[in-house]
Amino acid sequence: MRTITHVTSRTLRLLQLIKEALKGDEKVYTTGSINRALILLAIPMMLEMTMESLFALVDAFFVGRLGKAAISTVGLTESVLSLIYAIAVGISMAATAIVARRIGEKDPEGASKAAVQALYLSLGFSVIVSICGIIFAKEILGLMGADAEMIRSGHRYTQIAMGSNLVIVLLFLINGIFRGAGEASIAMRSLWLANILNIILCPLFIYGFGPVPAFGLEGAAIATTIGRGTGVAYQLFHLFGGKRMIHVTWRHINPEWSTILKMIKLASGGTLQFLIGSASWIFLIRIISQFGEDALAGYTFAIRIIIFAILPAWGVANAAATLVGQNLGAGEPERAEKSVWKAAYLNMIILGFVSVVFIIFAPWILRFFSQDPAVLAYGIEGLRLISLGYIFYAFGMVMAQSFNGAGDTKTPTIINLIGFWVIQIPLAYFLAITLKWGPTGVFWAIFIAESVIALTAVIVFRKGNWKKIKV
Repeated sequence: MRTITHVTSRTLRLLQLIKEALKGDEKVYTTGSINRALILLAIPMMLEMTMESLFALVDAFFVGRLGKAAISTVGLTESVLSLIYAIAVGISMAATAIVARRIGEKDPEGASKAAVQALYLSLGFSVIVSICGIIFAKEILGLMGADAEMIRSGHRYTQIAMGSNLVIVLLFLINGIFRGAGEASIAMRSLWLANILNIILCPLFIYGFGPVPAFGLEGAAIATTIGRGTGVAYQLFHLFGGKRMIHVTWRHINPEWSTILKMIKLASGGTLQFLIGSASWIFLIRIISQFGEDALAGYTFAIRIIIFAILPAWGVANAAATLVGQNLGAGEPERAEKSVWKAAYLNMIILGFVSVVFIIFAPWILRFFSQDPAVLAYGIEGLRLISLGYIFYAFGMVMAQSFNGAGDTKTPTIINLIGFWVIQIPLAYFLAITLKWGPTGVFWAIFIAESVIALTAVIVFRKGNWKKIKV
C-alpha cells in the first residue's frame, strides 16, 4: 500500500511539473534541483522542436500526392534553404548565449538590448537572400541537379520559399532569444500556432477548395509562409508588448556596436558550424540525385522523418545550452557541467527508443508517405541505417549545444569540419560511387561520420575549457 501511495505521489509531482513547464511561469534555473530545471526547460523546448519538424513532415505528406518530381523539388529547395537555416541558427545561437549569460548575471536590461542587436543582423541578411532567391530560383535548382521539367514546374515554389525567408529567420532567432531567457513556453506556443495554420492551409492552397484556387506545389510554400509569419507575429507581441523577463522597449532600440560585433563573432562561429553540416547534406543529396528520382524521393522522405525524430532531441540539447549559459553567468560552472551530463543521458534514452521504433516499423512509417515500391525501398534502408547511430547522436548534440551555450562556437565548428568534410563526404563518394554501393554507401557514411562527431565532442567536453569562455 505504501509503495502504491509513493508511486502515485511521484506521478502527481511529475504531472504538476509538466503543467508548470507548459504554463511557462518565470523560473530561476541557477539554484535548486538540476533535474527540475532540466524538465521545466526541456519539455517546452522538445515540443517546440517537434512543432518545427512537423512543418517538413506536413509538407512532405501533402506534396507527396503531387508526384515524385514535386517532392524531389521540395528536397532540393530544402537543401538550399538549409544554408539559410545555418545563418538563422548561428545568430540564434549567439542570441541564446548572450541573453542566457545576461539573465544569469541578473541583467535583464542587457538581455533585452542584445535581443535588438540580433534582430538588426537578421533583417539585413534576409533582404539579401530574398532578392537572390527570387531572381535566381531556376539557376539554383539547376545547380542542385534538377532536370528541365523540375525547374519548369518547381521554380515558383523555390522563389516563394526563399523570397519569404525572413519569417524563417525571425522564427529561429526570436525563439533563441526566449530560450536564452528561460522563456521556452513562448517559443513552443509560437510554433504551435504556426503549425496549426500550416496543417489547415497546406491542403487548402495545394488542392484548392471553394473560391480558393489550387496552387499546386506553390501552395505548400504559401501555406508554410503564412503559418510561420503568424508565429513570428505572436513572438513579436511578447517580445515588445509582453511583461516577461525579457521585454524590448524604445530605450533598447539604439544600435550598440560593441554588442553587435560580439554577436557577429559568436554568430559567425555558430553559422559556420551549422553551415558545414548543412553544406555537406547538399553534397550528399547531389550524390543521391545521380541514382535517379526514386532514390532522391526515398532519401527525401527518410530525411524528413529523421528530422522529425531528432528535432525534439535538440530540444533537450537546447535546454542544456540555456542551463550552461545561465549557470556560467551566475558563477556556477560545476552546476553547468552536471546539467549537461543529465541532459545527455535523458537524450540517450529518448533517441534510443526512437531508433528501435524506426528499425522495426520503417516499412509502415514510409508507406504513410509513398506507395511506390522503388521509393519505399530506398527510404526504408535509409531510415534504418541512419537511425542506428541515434544513441551517439544523443550525446553529440547535447555536447555541441553546451559549447554554444557557453559561447564557445569554435570547438563544435572544428569538430563538424573534420566529421563532415574530412570523413562523411569523401566516405560517401567512395562507398556510393567508387565501390558502387549507390545510396547505401551514403547512408553508411552518415552513420559513421555522425558517430565519430559525437564521440569527439564528448572527449573534448570533458576537458572543461568551455567553462572559461567570456561573452
